[in-house]
Amino acid sequence: MEKPLATSAQATALACLDDIQPLLSAWTRTIFDFGETAWREYQSAAWYVERLKREGFSVEEGSGGMPTAFCAHWTNGPGPTIGMYAEYDAVPGNCQDAATVERPRPGLSEHAGGHTDPHSGLGISSLGGLLAAKAAMQRHGIPGTLRFTGEPAEKVRGSKPIHAAKGYYDGLAGMISFHPFYMLPLCNTARWDTHCGAAYAMIYRFICDQPERWARAAGGAAPIPQAHSAVRAPGANDALMMMYMASKALRDFMLPHQGGWSISEAILTAGQATADNLPAGLAEIQYMIRVPTLAMAEQVTAALDRNAEAAASMSGCRHERHWVSKSRPGLANHAMSGIAYEALSTVGPPRWDEDAKAVAREIQVNAGRMASDEPFIEELERLIEPQAAEAILRRDLPPSQVNSTSDDYTDMSWHAPTARFYVARPALRSETGYPYPSWVMNALGGIPATIDPMVTCASKTIALAALRLLEDQTARDAAMNEFVARTGGGIGGSNWIAPLCDYEPPIGFRWPEYVTTPRGRDWWIPSTPKPHDQPSRLTRRTP
Repeated sequence: MEKPLATSAQATALACLDDIQPLLSAWTRTIFDFGETAWREYQSAAWYVERLKREGFSVEEGSGGMPTAFCAHWTNGPGPTIGMYAEYDAVPGNCQDAATVERPRPGLSEHAGGHTDPHSGLGISSLGGLLAAKAAMQRHGIPGTLRFTGEPAEKVRGSKPIHAAKGYYDGLAGMISFHPFYMLPLCNTARWDTHCGAAYAMIYRFICDQPERWARAAGGAAPIPQAHSAVRAPGANDALMMMYMASKALRDFMLPHQGGWSISEAILTAGQATADNLPAGLAEIQYMIRVPTLAMAEQVTAALDRNAEAAASMSGCRHERHWVSKSRPGLANHAMSGIAYEALSTVGPPRWDEDAKAVAREIQVNAGRMASDEPFIEELERLIEPQAAEAILRRDLPPSQVNSTSDDYTDMSWHAPTARFYVARPALRSETGYPYPSWVMNALGGIPATIDPMVTCASKTIALAALRLLEDQTARDAAMNEFVARTGGGIGGSNWIAPLCDYEPPIGFRWPEYVTTPRGRDWWIPSTPKPHDQPSRLTRRTP
């Protein structure tokens, strides 16, 4: 049941969002169609910077040394500063059009980037809440400052540890963190006690830049090999493969078999297609470690370091470790959770109308399922109180485990009272119990009829929460007092965890991206020509 508004400023904010809803819908689709991936969100970041400047914000581009990050401010005089942020990175290999059939966006292959969570809707929801709060502050003379950061590379936990270490979250009265729902029970609710855990990510780089030493170390060899069968150095690809296999084999022995943790890897570079008996000079593999505690992250890192050293030694290479992310576990704040959930309760859960349901039924059929009268999962249109969601979440966790899964919003929580809330994104029920293919969720995140209800609900919730913090000093003080108590004195307190980022932004690696060549603009893996596009093949002439 929706609750009445507390102030006239909140009514102004909601009216503003109703007025600009068509714009928010169009903007969400714009970012969705950019589909840019981690550290390469050039168009997306530029779009936000231009939009914010047009809305009267001062904008620092390239904040924290990250080319696709930014930090924007708007002030209405002395008062508290409230933080919000946008994410806008997509995921490689998920290029799905905003359509009811499986197909990539025009001119691209399925290997290009695409929005999965979707961060396209996440960022525009936050932007909508920001603009509505600004409009209410102007109309009602509410003093204070709005800070809005652009956060690239969330999928590799990229920007927030860097922004945190460089002070971009300092001085905030509160931070409002929103994410689309994708895992029950965190649907239309706020996190209570169990926040996300720590995450470390690093790249191991193997370099074979002195292959001539390989044969000489084995007893000497001619300066110039006499045949292609002559012994050669194994090279960087072999080092990478030994690292990959050793870490897979030893993964079960890196941490205790209790609590939730995961270790995953992605190969960034593998020899640059070197052939003709030449050893590969460069190979890179990235690891992502998601664990409840920092001690567990350090233990896995030590194990991976040993594997990398051994793999390099066995293959005649040298190796380097480069950090991508070192993010802290999250810090709860019940006062902030209550503010966010009260705002969400006032707005009510998202609702999908008959137009959205018609789109969903069409997708069901195209995905090989039966169309449903009610195609969406029923929990999407229900609220769940934070304490109730917490109780469900704890069922699968041991009592000693304080944090679960990972997300880098956690770095914000050590610098300001932080609320983490979730709003349902569109997801389809399956009458037969079989899961839908991934393209279905991706498409639902780009089609206006299906994603707009989430954006509208989330942007209104963000605006109301921000105005509550700006207008209600009692609520603001309660959040800050709790932050000070939990950290043992605030920033620098006895229980405070300092930023872990002691590295430069990892922007210089071969992250997947779009490229422009004489063939035109394409993904770095060229689109595969369709059969009718391929040149005719020579055929054998019959006598």
